[in-house]
Amino acid sequence: MSKNLRERFSKAIDPYNAEFVACVREDERLVPFDIQGSIAHAKMLAKSGLITKEDCSAIVQGLEQILGEWKKGKFKLDPAYEDVHMNVEQRLTQITPAGEKLHTARSRNDQVALDLRLWAASECDAVITAIRGLQGAIVTRAKQHETVMMPGITHLQHAQPIHFAHVLLAWNDALDRDAGRFAACWERLNVSPLGACALAGTSLPIDPAYVARELGLAGTFGNSLDAVSDRDFCVEFAVACAILMVHLSQMAEMLVLWSANEFDYIDLPDELCTSSSIMPQKKNPDMIELVRGKAGRVFGTVNELLVTLKALPIGYNRDLQMSKGPMFAAADTTRACLKAITLAFEKLSVNVDRLEQETQDGQMLATDLAEYLVRKGVPFRQAHGAVGRLMRHCAENQLDVAEIAIKDLKKFHAGFEKEVTDLLNPRASLQHRNSPGGTGTDQVRKRLAGLKGAQSE
Repeated sequence: MSKNLRERFSKAIDPYNAEFVACVREDERLVPFDIQGSIAHAKMLAKSGLITKEDCSAIVQGLEQILGEWKKGKFKLDPAYEDVHMNVEQRLTQITPAGEKLHTARSRNDQVALDLRLWAASECDAVITAIRGLQGAIVTRAKQHETVMMPGITHLQHAQPIHFAHVLLAWNDALDRDAGRFAACWERLNVSPLGACALAGTSLPIDPAYVARELGLAGTFGNSLDAVSDRDFCVEFAVACAILMVHLSQMAEMLVLWSANEFDYIDLPDELCTSSSIMPQKKNPDMIELVRGKAGRVFGTVNELLVTLKALPIGYNRDLQMSKGPMFAAADTTRACLKAITLAFEKLSVNVDRLEQETQDGQMLATDLAEYLVRKGVPFRQAHGAVGRLMRHCAENQLDVAEIAIKDLKKFHAGFEKEVTDLLNPRASLQHRNSPGGTGTDQVRKRLAGLKGAQSE
Protein backbone atom coordinates (compact mmCIF):
# COMPACT_ATOMS: atom_id res chain seq x y z
CA MET A 1 0.00 0.00 0.00
CA SER A 2 1.16 3.51 -0.80
CA LYS A 3 3.23 4.94 2.07
CA ASN A 4 1.26 8.17 2.31
CA LEU A 5 -1.87 6.17 3.17
CA ARG A 6 -0.09 4.66 6.22
CA GLU A 7 1.21 7.83 7.84
CA ARG A 8 -1.62 7.86 10.36
CA PHE A 9 -0.55 4.41 11.61
CA SER A 10 2.38 3.38 13.78
CA LYS A 11 2.75 -0.06 12.19
CA ALA A 12 2.99 -1.35 8.66
CA ILE A 13 -0.11 -3.00 7.28
CA ASP A 14 -0.50 -6.70 7.95
CA PRO A 15 0.26 -8.59 4.71
CA TYR A 16 -3.03 -10.50 4.87
CA ASN A 17 -4.95 -7.27 5.41
CA ALA A 18 -3.24 -5.73 2.39
CA GLU A 19 -4.14 -8.71 0.25
CA PHE A 20 -7.70 -8.91 1.59
CA VAL A 21 -8.63 -5.29 0.88
CA ALA A 22 -6.93 -5.10 -2.52
CA CYS A 23 -9.18 -5.14 -5.60
CA VAL A 24 -6.71 -4.85 -8.45
CA ARG A 25 -7.95 -7.94 -10.28
CA GLU A 26 -11.44 -6.50 -10.61
CA ASP A 27 -10.12 -2.99 -11.20
CA GLU A 28 -8.13 -3.92 -14.30
CA ARG A 29 -11.04 -3.07 -16.60
CA LEU A 30 -11.48 0.32 -14.90
CA VAL A 31 -8.06 1.63 -15.93
CA PRO A 32 -9.17 3.56 -19.05
CA PHE A 33 -12.13 5.06 -17.21
CA ASP A 34 -10.01 6.07 -14.22
CA ILE A 35 -7.60 7.82 -16.59
CA GLN A 36 -10.46 9.47 -18.49
CA GLY A 37 -11.87 10.85 -15.24
CA SER A 38 -8.44 11.93 -14.02
CA ILE A 39 -7.73 13.87 -17.21
CA ALA A 40 -11.03 15.75 -16.84
CA HIS A 41 -10.28 16.38 -13.16
CA ALA A 42 -6.80 17.74 -13.93
CA LYS A 43 -8.21 20.14 -16.52
CA MET A 44 -10.78 21.33 -13.99
CA LEU A 45 -8.08 21.91 -11.35
CA ALA A 46 -6.15 24.07 -13.84
CA LYS A 47 -9.28 25.98 -14.85
CA SER A 48 -10.03 26.64 -11.18
CA GLY A 49 -6.48 27.83 -10.48
CA LEU A 50 -5.69 24.94 -8.16
CA ILE A 51 -2.79 23.73 -10.30
CA THR A 52 -0.80 25.48 -13.01
CA LYS A 53 -1.36 24.97 -16.72
CA GLU A 54 2.12 23.46 -16.89
CA ASP A 55 1.29 20.94 -14.17
CA CYS A 56 -1.98 20.13 -15.94
CA SER A 57 -0.18 19.52 -19.22
CA ALA A 58 2.37 17.24 -17.53
CA ILE A 59 -0.39 15.32 -15.74
CA VAL A 60 -2.46 14.84 -18.90
CA GLN A 61 0.56 13.70 -20.90
CA GLY A 62 1.53 11.32 -18.13
CA LEU A 63 -1.98 9.85 -17.93
CA GLU A 64 -2.08 9.40 -21.70
CA GLN A 65 1.28 7.63 -21.48
CA ILE A 66 -0.11 5.26 -18.81
CA LEU A 67 -3.14 4.54 -21.00
CA GLY A 68 -0.83 3.67 -23.88
CA GLU A 69 1.20 1.40 -21.62
CA TRP A 70 -1.99 -0.31 -20.42
CA LYS A 71 -3.19 -0.94 -23.97
CA LYS A 72 0.16 -2.58 -24.76
CA GLY A 73 0.02 -4.71 -21.62
CA LYS A 74 2.95 -2.88 -20.06
CA PHE A 75 1.03 -1.26 -17.18
CA LYS A 76 -0.16 -3.83 -14.65
CA LEU A 77 -1.96 -3.15 -11.40
CA ASP A 78 0.15 -4.00 -8.35
CA PRO A 79 -1.76 -5.31 -5.29
CA ALA A 80 0.70 -3.38 -3.14
CA TYR A 81 -1.12 -0.21 -4.22
CA GLU A 82 -4.53 -1.69 -3.45
CA ASP A 83 -6.68 -0.40 -6.32
CA VAL A 84 -6.70 1.17 -9.76
CA HIS A 85 -6.63 4.71 -8.39
CA MET A 86 -3.46 4.38 -6.33
CA ASN A 87 -1.76 2.36 -9.07
CA VAL A 88 -2.40 5.07 -11.64
CA GLU A 89 -1.33 7.80 -9.21
CA GLN A 90 1.85 5.92 -8.28
CA ARG A 91 2.82 5.46 -11.94
CA LEU A 92 1.92 9.06 -12.78
CA THR A 93 4.14 10.35 -9.98
CA GLN A 94 7.00 8.31 -11.40
CA ILE A 95 6.47 10.03 -14.75
CA THR A 96 6.05 13.58 -13.40
CA PRO A 97 6.27 15.20 -9.94
CA ALA A 98 3.05 17.04 -10.84
CA GLY A 99 1.27 13.72 -10.32
CA GLU A 100 1.25 14.39 -6.58
CA LYS A 101 -1.17 17.26 -7.17
CA LEU A 102 -3.79 15.25 -9.07
CA HIS A 103 -5.68 14.05 -6.01
CA THR A 104 -6.47 17.63 -4.97
CA ALA A 105 -10.22 18.04 -4.25
CA ARG A 106 -11.20 14.43 -4.74
CA SER A 107 -11.34 11.16 -2.82
CA ARG A 108 -11.20 7.58 -3.94
CA ASN A 109 -14.86 7.54 -2.88
CA ASP A 110 -16.07 9.89 -5.61
CA GLN A 111 -13.36 8.61 -7.96
CA VAL A 112 -14.55 5.00 -7.92
CA ALA A 113 -18.17 6.12 -8.21
CA LEU A 114 -17.21 7.97 -11.38
CA ASP A 115 -15.17 5.07 -12.78
CA LEU A 116 -18.06 2.67 -12.28
CA ARG A 117 -20.52 5.05 -13.94
CA LEU A 118 -18.25 5.55 -16.94
CA TRP A 119 -17.74 1.79 -17.25
CA ALA A 120 -21.47 1.09 -16.91
CA ALA A 121 -22.33 3.73 -19.52
CA SER A 122 -19.89 2.15 -21.94
CA GLU A 123 -21.25 -1.31 -21.18
CA CYS A 124 -24.86 -0.20 -21.68
CA ASP A 125 -23.89 1.01 -25.15
CA ALA A 126 -22.10 -2.27 -25.90
CA VAL A 127 -25.01 -4.43 -24.75
CA ILE A 128 -27.51 -2.36 -26.75
CA THR A 129 -25.31 -2.79 -29.84
CA ALA A 130 -25.22 -6.56 -29.25
CA ILE A 131 -29.00 -6.65 -28.80
CA ARG A 132 -29.45 -4.83 -32.11
CA GLY A 133 -27.18 -7.38 -33.73
CA LEU A 134 -29.33 -10.23 -32.42
CA GLN A 135 -32.46 -8.45 -33.59
CA GLY A 136 -30.91 -8.10 -37.03
CA ALA A 137 -30.28 -11.87 -37.17
CA ILE A 138 -33.83 -12.61 -36.02
CA VAL A 139 -35.46 -10.21 -38.48
CA THR A 140 -33.35 -11.60 -41.32
CA ARG A 141 -34.69 -15.08 -40.53
CA ALA A 142 -38.23 -13.73 -40.34
CA LYS A 143 -37.92 -12.09 -43.77
CA GLN A 144 -36.51 -15.28 -45.26
CA HIS A 145 -39.52 -17.25 -43.98
CA GLU A 146 -42.22 -14.60 -44.13
CA THR A 147 -44.99 -16.94 -45.34
CA VAL A 148 -43.97 -20.14 -43.52
CA MET A 149 -46.68 -21.54 -41.24
CA MET A 150 -46.19 -23.39 -37.98
CA PRO A 151 -48.36 -24.55 -35.09
CA GLY A 152 -48.74 -21.95 -32.39
CA ILE A 153 -48.72 -23.47 -28.93
CA THR A 154 -50.01 -22.76 -25.46
CA HIS A 155 -49.23 -25.13 -22.58
CA LEU A 156 -46.96 -26.90 -25.11
CA GLN A 157 -50.11 -28.06 -26.95
CA HIS A 158 -51.08 -27.18 -30.50
CA ALA A 159 -53.34 -24.12 -30.40
CA GLN A 160 -53.72 -22.18 -33.68
CA PRO A 161 -51.78 -21.82 -36.93
CA ILE A 162 -49.37 -18.90 -36.87
CA HIS A 163 -46.54 -17.62 -39.02
CA PHE A 164 -43.02 -18.71 -38.09
CA ALA A 165 -42.04 -15.08 -38.59
CA HIS A 166 -44.62 -14.06 -35.98
CA VAL A 167 -42.76 -16.05 -33.34
CA LEU A 168 -39.47 -14.46 -34.31
CA LEU A 169 -40.98 -10.99 -34.22
CA ALA A 170 -42.28 -11.65 -30.70
CA TRP A 171 -38.68 -12.16 -29.62
CA ASN A 172 -37.67 -9.05 -31.53
CA ASP A 173 -40.18 -7.03 -29.50
CA ALA A 174 -38.95 -8.47 -26.20
CA LEU A 175 -35.42 -7.48 -27.17
CA ASP A 176 -36.65 -3.96 -27.92
CA ARG A 177 -37.80 -3.69 -24.32
CA ASP A 178 -34.44 -5.00 -23.15
CA ALA A 179 -32.59 -2.35 -25.14
CA GLY A 180 -34.93 0.24 -23.63
CA ARG A 181 -34.04 -0.87 -20.10
CA PHE A 182 -30.32 -0.42 -20.76
CA ALA A 183 -31.02 2.98 -22.32
CA ALA A 184 -33.02 4.00 -19.24
CA CYS A 185 -30.24 2.75 -16.96
CA TRP A 186 -27.78 4.83 -18.97
CA GLU A 187 -29.96 7.92 -18.58
CA ARG A 188 -30.03 7.64 -14.79
CA LEU A 189 -26.33 6.87 -14.31
CA ASN A 190 -25.30 9.69 -16.66
CA VAL A 191 -24.23 11.93 -13.76
CA SER A 192 -20.76 12.84 -12.52
CA PRO A 193 -20.13 12.32 -8.78
CA LEU A 194 -16.63 13.82 -8.97
CA GLY A 195 -16.30 16.72 -6.56
CA ALA A 196 -18.29 15.03 -3.80
CA CYS A 197 -14.91 13.96 -2.39
CA ALA A 198 -15.16 11.62 0.59
CA LEU A 199 -18.73 12.62 1.53
CA ALA A 200 -18.95 16.35 2.26
CA GLY A 201 -17.57 18.13 -0.79
CA THR A 202 -14.58 20.44 -0.43
CA SER A 203 -13.64 23.96 0.64
CA LEU A 204 -11.60 24.35 -2.55
CA PRO A 205 -13.06 26.28 -5.53
CA ILE A 206 -13.93 23.38 -7.85
CA ASP A 207 -16.26 23.17 -10.86
CA PRO A 208 -17.98 19.73 -10.99
CA ALA A 209 -20.11 20.84 -13.95
CA TYR A 210 -16.97 21.38 -16.01
CA VAL A 211 -15.83 17.82 -15.27
CA ALA A 212 -19.24 16.47 -16.28
CA ARG A 213 -19.10 18.33 -19.59
CA GLU A 214 -15.56 17.11 -20.26
CA LEU A 215 -16.74 13.54 -19.74
CA GLY A 216 -19.88 13.93 -21.81
CA LEU A 217 -22.12 13.35 -18.80
CA ALA A 218 -25.49 15.06 -18.53
CA GLY A 219 -25.13 16.58 -15.06
CA THR A 220 -23.63 16.52 -11.60
CA PHE A 221 -24.63 15.20 -8.20
CA GLY A 222 -27.15 17.08 -6.09
CA ASN A 223 -25.95 15.74 -2.74
CA SER A 224 -22.33 14.83 -2.04
CA LEU A 225 -23.28 12.11 0.44
CA ASP A 226 -25.61 10.43 -2.01
CA ALA A 227 -23.04 10.79 -4.80
CA VAL A 228 -20.51 8.52 -3.06
CA SER A 229 -23.14 6.14 -1.64
CA ASP A 230 -25.32 5.58 -4.68
CA ARG A 231 -25.05 2.19 -6.33
CA ASP A 232 -28.62 2.07 -7.63
CA PHE A 233 -27.25 2.08 -11.15
CA CYS A 234 -25.32 -1.12 -10.38
CA VAL A 235 -28.53 -2.88 -9.41
CA GLU A 236 -30.42 -1.43 -12.38
CA PHE A 237 -27.73 -2.63 -14.74
CA ALA A 238 -27.75 -6.13 -13.26
CA VAL A 239 -31.56 -6.24 -13.35
CA ALA A 240 -31.54 -5.20 -17.01
CA CYS A 241 -29.05 -8.00 -17.67
CA ALA A 242 -31.20 -10.47 -15.72
CA ILE A 243 -34.39 -9.68 -17.65
CA LEU A 244 -32.49 -9.89 -20.92
CA MET A 245 -31.14 -13.28 -19.79
CA VAL A 246 -34.72 -14.43 -19.12
CA HIS A 247 -35.49 -13.75 -22.78
CA LEU A 248 -32.26 -15.31 -24.03
CA SER A 249 -32.92 -18.38 -21.89
CA GLN A 250 -36.44 -18.67 -23.30
CA MET A 251 -35.07 -18.43 -26.83
CA ALA A 252 -32.46 -21.05 -25.99
CA GLU A 253 -35.13 -23.37 -24.61
CA MET A 254 -37.19 -23.09 -27.80
CA LEU A 255 -34.17 -23.62 -30.04
CA VAL A 256 -33.21 -26.73 -28.05
CA LEU A 257 -36.76 -28.11 -28.30
CA TRP A 258 -37.16 -27.19 -31.95
CA SER A 259 -33.89 -28.97 -32.81
CA ALA A 260 -34.93 -32.18 -31.01
CA ASN A 261 -36.06 -35.14 -33.14
CA GLU A 262 -39.56 -34.92 -31.71
CA PHE A 263 -39.95 -31.42 -33.16
CA ASP A 264 -37.37 -31.26 -35.98
CA TYR A 265 -38.36 -27.66 -36.76
CA ILE A 266 -34.78 -26.40 -37.09
CA ASP A 267 -31.29 -27.76 -37.49
CA LEU A 268 -28.32 -26.26 -35.67
CA PRO A 269 -25.07 -26.42 -37.64
CA ASP A 270 -22.32 -28.83 -36.64
CA GLU A 271 -19.97 -26.02 -35.67
CA LEU A 272 -22.35 -24.87 -32.93
CA CYS A 273 -22.85 -28.34 -31.45
CA THR A 274 -20.77 -30.87 -29.54
CA SER A 275 -20.85 -34.65 -29.24
CA SER A 276 -20.89 -37.24 -26.49
CA SER A 277 -17.83 -38.85 -24.93
CA ILE A 278 -19.48 -42.26 -25.25
CA MET A 279 -22.22 -42.00 -27.90
CA PRO A 280 -20.61 -41.21 -31.26
CA GLN A 281 -23.88 -40.33 -32.99
CA LYS A 282 -24.83 -37.51 -30.64
CA LYS A 283 -25.17 -33.90 -31.80
CA ASN A 284 -25.79 -31.87 -28.67
CA PRO A 285 -26.79 -28.18 -28.62
CA ASP A 286 -24.46 -27.53 -25.67
CA MET A 287 -23.74 -23.89 -26.47
CA ILE A 288 -27.43 -23.04 -26.47
CA GLU A 289 -28.09 -25.12 -23.37
CA LEU A 290 -25.40 -23.17 -21.54
CA VAL A 291 -27.26 -19.94 -22.27
CA ARG A 292 -30.08 -21.37 -20.15
CA GLY A 293 -27.59 -22.44 -17.51
CA LYS A 294 -25.74 -19.14 -17.36
CA ALA A 295 -28.96 -17.23 -16.76
CA GLY A 296 -28.80 -18.31 -13.13
CA ARG A 297 -25.40 -16.71 -12.72
CA VAL A 298 -26.77 -13.34 -13.82
CA PHE A 299 -29.84 -13.67 -11.61
CA GLY A 300 -27.46 -14.27 -8.70
CA THR A 301 -25.66 -10.98 -9.30
CA VAL A 302 -28.89 -9.07 -8.63
CA ASN A 303 -29.30 -10.81 -5.29
CA GLU A 304 -25.65 -10.27 -4.41
CA LEU A 305 -25.92 -6.55 -5.06
CA LEU A 306 -29.16 -6.16 -3.12
CA VAL A 307 -27.78 -8.04 -0.13
CA THR A 308 -24.60 -5.93 -0.19
CA LEU A 309 -26.51 -2.66 -0.23
CA LYS A 310 -29.59 -3.38 1.89
CA ALA A 311 -28.30 -2.31 5.32
CA LEU A 312 -25.38 0.01 4.68
CA PRO A 313 -25.27 3.26 6.61
CA ILE A 314 -25.33 6.35 4.39
CA GLY A 315 -21.91 7.37 3.17
CA TYR A 316 -19.10 5.34 1.68
CA ASN A 317 -18.45 1.91 3.19
CA ARG A 318 -15.86 -0.55 1.97
CA ASP A 319 -18.69 -3.01 1.33
CA LEU A 320 -19.36 -0.96 -1.81
CA GLN A 321 -16.19 -2.45 -3.27
CA MET A 322 -18.26 -5.63 -3.58
CA SER A 323 -20.57 -3.97 -6.11
CA LYS A 324 -17.95 -4.24 -8.85
CA GLY A 325 -17.71 -8.00 -9.19
CA PRO A 326 -21.44 -8.70 -9.69
CA MET A 327 -21.72 -5.94 -12.29
CA PHE A 328 -18.74 -7.23 -14.23
CA ALA A 329 -19.99 -10.83 -14.03
CA ALA A 330 -23.46 -9.81 -15.21
CA ALA A 331 -22.03 -7.90 -18.16
CA ASP A 332 -19.56 -10.59 -19.20
CA THR A 333 -22.09 -13.41 -19.01
CA THR A 334 -24.85 -11.49 -20.75
CA ARG A 335 -22.67 -10.37 -23.64
CA ALA A 336 -21.31 -13.90 -24.11
CA CYS A 337 -24.84 -15.31 -24.22
CA LEU A 338 -25.97 -12.63 -26.66
CA LYS A 339 -23.19 -13.69 -29.01
CA ALA A 340 -24.12 -17.37 -28.66
CA ILE A 341 -27.80 -16.82 -29.47
CA THR A 342 -26.92 -14.46 -32.33
CA LEU A 343 -24.66 -17.12 -33.87
CA ALA A 344 -27.47 -19.65 -33.56
CA PHE A 345 -29.96 -17.48 -35.44
CA GLU A 346 -27.39 -16.58 -38.08
CA LYS A 347 -26.44 -20.19 -38.78
CA LEU A 348 -29.50 -22.40 -38.10
CA SER A 349 -31.59 -23.85 -40.93
CA VAL A 350 -35.39 -24.04 -40.86
CA ASN A 351 -37.20 -27.26 -41.77
CA VAL A 352 -40.06 -25.59 -43.63
CA ASP A 353 -41.78 -28.80 -44.74
CA ARG A 354 -41.89 -30.09 -41.17
CA LEU A 355 -43.31 -26.81 -39.84
CA GLU A 356 -46.06 -26.64 -42.43
CA GLN A 357 -46.88 -30.32 -42.06
CA GLU A 358 -47.53 -29.69 -38.37
CA THR A 359 -50.15 -27.04 -39.20
CA GLN A 360 -52.43 -29.60 -40.88
CA ASP A 361 -54.04 -30.53 -37.57
CA GLY A 362 -57.70 -29.58 -38.07
CA GLN A 363 -58.18 -29.16 -34.33
CA MET A 364 -56.22 -25.91 -34.58
CA LEU A 365 -59.02 -24.40 -36.71
CA ALA A 366 -61.55 -24.56 -33.89
CA THR A 367 -61.30 -20.86 -33.06
CA ASP A 368 -61.82 -19.96 -36.73
CA LEU A 369 -65.06 -21.99 -36.74
CA ALA A 370 -66.25 -20.34 -33.53
CA GLU A 371 -65.53 -16.87 -34.94
CA TYR A 372 -67.37 -17.83 -38.14
CA LEU A 373 -70.50 -18.44 -36.08
CA VAL A 374 -69.96 -15.19 -34.15
CA ARG A 375 -69.89 -13.27 -37.43
CA LYS A 376 -73.31 -14.80 -38.14
CA GLY A 377 -74.68 -13.43 -34.88
CA VAL A 378 -74.22 -16.45 -32.61
CA PRO A 379 -73.19 -15.54 -29.03
CA PHE A 380 -69.59 -16.54 -28.49
CA ARG A 381 -70.29 -18.95 -25.62
CA GLN A 382 -72.82 -20.82 -27.77
CA ALA A 383 -70.37 -20.90 -30.67
CA HIS A 384 -67.61 -22.11 -28.34
CA GLY A 385 -69.79 -24.95 -27.06
CA ALA A 386 -70.90 -26.05 -30.52
CA VAL A 387 -67.37 -26.13 -31.90
CA GLY A 388 -66.13 -27.87 -28.76
CA ARG A 389 -68.63 -30.68 -29.30
CA LEU A 390 -67.62 -30.86 -32.98
CA MET A 391 -63.93 -31.13 -32.11
CA ARG A 392 -64.60 -33.83 -29.52
CA HIS A 393 -66.51 -35.78 -32.17
CA CYS A 394 -63.56 -35.44 -34.59
CA ALA A 395 -61.03 -36.56 -31.96
CA GLU A 396 -63.08 -39.56 -30.85
CA ASN A 397 -63.65 -40.71 -34.41
CA GLN A 398 -60.23 -39.71 -35.79
CA LEU A 399 -61.79 -37.37 -38.31
CA ASP A 400 -60.41 -34.21 -39.91
CA VAL A 401 -62.95 -31.44 -39.63
CA ALA A 402 -62.33 -30.53 -43.29
CA GLU A 403 -63.71 -33.95 -44.27
CA ILE A 404 -67.10 -33.48 -42.59
CA ALA A 405 -70.01 -32.69 -44.85
CA ILE A 406 -72.07 -29.53 -44.30
CA LYS A 407 -75.13 -31.55 -43.34
CA ASP A 408 -73.13 -33.19 -40.57
CA LEU A 409 -71.65 -29.85 -39.44
CA LYS A 410 -75.19 -28.54 -39.06
CA LYS A 411 -75.84 -31.23 -36.46
CA PHE A 412 -73.52 -29.28 -34.20
CA HIS A 413 -74.94 -25.85 -35.12
CA ALA A 414 -77.46 -24.78 -37.71
CA GLY A 415 -75.40 -21.67 -38.48
CA PHE A 416 -72.81 -23.60 -40.47
CA GLU A 417 -73.18 -23.00 -44.23
CA LYS A 418 -71.29 -24.19 -47.29
CA GLU A 419 -68.84 -21.24 -47.30
CA VAL A 420 -67.41 -22.41 -43.97
CA THR A 421 -65.36 -24.96 -45.92
CA ASP A 422 -63.29 -22.07 -47.27
CA LEU A 423 -61.95 -21.56 -43.75
CA LEU A 424 -60.93 -25.13 -43.12
CA ASN A 425 -57.23 -24.86 -43.95
CA PRO A 426 -54.39 -23.17 -42.05
CA ARG A 427 -53.48 -20.79 -44.86
CA ALA A 428 -57.02 -19.38 -44.86
CA SER A 429 -56.85 -19.01 -41.10
CA LEU A 430 -53.70 -16.89 -41.43
CA GLN A 431 -55.17 -14.81 -44.25
CA HIS A 432 -58.03 -13.70 -42.01
CA ARG A 433 -56.25 -13.20 -38.67
CA ASN A 434 -55.34 -9.56 -39.32
CA SER A 435 -56.32 -7.82 -36.12
CA PRO A 436 -53.63 -5.29 -35.09
CA GLY A 437 -50.53 -7.11 -33.92
CA GLY A 438 -51.91 -10.48 -34.97
CA THR A 439 -50.32 -13.29 -36.94
CA GLY A 440 -52.29 -12.52 -40.12
CA THR A 441 -50.45 -12.53 -43.42
CA ASP A 442 -50.92 -8.82 -44.01
CA GLN A 443 -49.96 -7.93 -40.44
CA VAL A 444 -46.71 -9.88 -40.59
CA ARG A 445 -45.84 -8.43 -43.98
CA LYS A 446 -46.44 -4.87 -42.78
CA ARG A 447 -44.44 -5.43 -39.63
CA LEU A 448 -41.47 -6.82 -41.51
CA ALA A 449 -41.62 -3.94 -43.99
CA GLY A 450 -41.55 -1.51 -41.06
CA LEU A 451 -38.43 -3.15 -39.66
CA LYS A 452 -36.32 -2.89 -42.81
CA GLY A 453 -34.94 0.58 -42.09
CA ALA A 454 -34.28 -0.07 -38.40
CA GLN A 455 -32.31 -3.24 -39.05
CA SER A 456 -30.17 -1.82 -41.86
CA GLU A 457 -28.90 1.22 -39.97
